[in-house]
Amino acid sequence: MAKPFASSADLTEKSETLETLADGVYALTAEGDPNVGAIEGEDFVVCIEARATPAAARDWLTKLREKTDKPIKHLILTHYHAVRVLGAAAFEAENIIMSDVSRQLVEERGKQDWDSEYGRMPRLFKEPDGIPGLTRPTITFKDEMRIELGGDRGHLDLKFCGRGHTAGDIVVWHEKSKTLFTGDLVEAEAALYTGDAFHFDWSKHTLDNVKAFRSENLVGGRGAVAKGVEATDKAIEQSRDFLKTMIRETQAVHERGGTLKEAFEACHRTLEPKYGRWPIFEHCLPFDVKRLWDEFNGKDWPEIWTMELDRQVWDQLQD
Repeated sequence: MAKPFASSADLTEKSETLETLADGVYALTAEGDPNVGAIEGEDFVVCIEARATPAAARDWLTKLREKTDKPIKHLILTHYHAVRVLGAAAFEAENIIMSDVSRQLVEERGKQDWDSEYGRMPRLFKEPDGIPGLTRPTITFKDEMRIELGGDRGHLDLKFCGRGHTAGDIVVWHEKSKTLFTGDLVEAEAALYTGDAFHFDWSKHTLDNVKAFRSENLVGGRGAVAKGVEATDKAIEQSRDFLKTMIRETQAVHERGGTLKEAFEACHRTLEPKYGRWPIFEHCLPFDVKRLWDEFNGKDWPEIWTMELDRQVWDQLQD
């Protein structure tokens, strides 16, 4: 029997947990749904990630307002994917911040990604008619940017660590609390989505750069907050192992002249015993292996995912 397409059958609401990681440092996790966070400045708030719709974002902001009533000055978006950005209007932030490359990706493939992710993960798109359009940044940067938080709140460093989950991912580092928001460069016991990824860069120097922060709190794209350096290292290395296992299995099939379908089956067979229980594992893997196969074929820049391509790849691999 064919498996339900992507996460289209995942209609169960997840239990959300709002944690205070340090004074004025917050993370909201939700059993493998996309994580969001916020950090208080002296007289303003910086939010990190926006959720898929304004209605979904307002649910998060209602919880945040139990902690602080300071106005939202900055909304940082670690990358361009629809479930992370399309709820931006709800924040009414002075500034929306992305990397230069993420801005380019919004223009190149933002609408197709919106349609694709809505089809793959409909539950996350609460009241989709409330989305006013593509989310575009008001501030971008190439490699790094600093936000002074004022008073004794320290500062935030926004940094591009290398190509990974997308071509333009950034991390957000609060040195004062040793807290790192990694976006989808790291997942804590949730499957990696790599359909727009650069697997070889990501699995090597990009994750090395993320690890070099030596964070004591790591808020990944999905999954629980990793606490303590040992736990944050573990989360990073779990993500690296997922990538390197895919690379190893796919390379073996590619070098012997096998097929994409055989590569997917090899990856699934090897990864499933260890990672199959993780959220969105079955959803992600066909798209992951397709992108990695393209890289082995010499295609550096990821293909643009459309609803039609999604279905084609799913039907070919996940039956």
